[in-house]
Amino acid sequence: MSYREGVEFSLEDLTYKSYKGIDFEAFIPQDSSSNTPIPKDFKALWRKTLQSGMHGICFSMYEDGQQPGDTITEAQVERRVKILKPYTKWIRSFSCIEGNEHIPRLAHKHGLKTMVGAWLGDDDEKNEQEITSLIALANEGCVDIAAVGNEVLYRNDLTLEALLKFMKRVRKAIPSHIPIGYVDAYYEFSLHPELVEHSDVILSNCYPFWEGCPEEYALNHMQQMYGQVWSAAKGKKVIITETGWPSKGEPLKGSVPSEIHAMKYFINTQAWAKNANIDVFYFSSFDESWKVGPEGEVGAYWGLWDKNEKLKF
Repeated sequence: MSYREGVEFSLEDLTYKSYKGIDFEAFIPQDSSSNTPIPKDFKALWRKTLQSGMHGICFSMYEDGQQPGDTITEAQVERRVKILKPYTKWIRSFSCIEGNEHIPRLAHKHGLKTMVGAWLGDDDEKNEQEITSLIALANEGCVDIAAVGNEVLYRNDLTLEALLKFMKRVRKAIPSHIPIGYVDAYYEFSLHPELVEHSDVILSNCYPFWEGCPEEYALNHMQQMYGQVWSAAKGKKVIITETGWPSKGEPLKGSVPSEIHAMKYFINTQAWAKNANIDVFYFSSFDESWKVGPEGEVGAYWGLWDKNEKLKF
């Protein structure tokens, strides 16, 4: 997900206040800048938050020199699954081909649950491969939630009618106990109630960063996003399928990437999710260099682990 013109942070929208977040004053003075050295006790709080466990995390597939389109080995996937296993209950994948099909199989092998995504776009042949593989994985018993597409409407890659056709096809072809849904920005579910109608669970991406929100308001703004999609969901379960904050890169209006901001946002998100009993898949696991192209420098620094698979903090 990246910045979209016309969808921007506004102080006027901050009315949903179910959780105020952690008081960081004891660790970092309020007047500190994003370049302030990170205190040891603040790093300890970040580590404690991580070690207490997440509901879910988004799986970062690619090492340096790799990118979507490359076929990734089972050994590489398993190595990364093993790194994540102590910290999460669920893993979310984004594709079902080119080695991505190893993710749900190996996650289940290591006792983790899976949200498995079929990556849909403007390539009809690839779409067919993705859907066929998602159905096969679900019938194999490797899928706990099936995500039929990711931000397809946001990117304008498919029409709503074409997307719904894929969703109906998957729902009919896989066991009834496996919920299906579609992942997109939170506001798409208000714009397109048909998505809610044909989903068993509502899968929403919520990024205060990409709306130019300053870090000190980010938790409250993310709760606003959740509140909007919750209102559109008509009683169906809402899962936050992506949220995160980059540790390095270019600022976007009031959103400033930094290690301190990334750490604060992670701690606050995890605390709120547990306080409110909301399922969140944090974005992301590992830094991925290939994302510099699509999103600028900031795209490569969303991981909790760096590109060498070492914890950042």
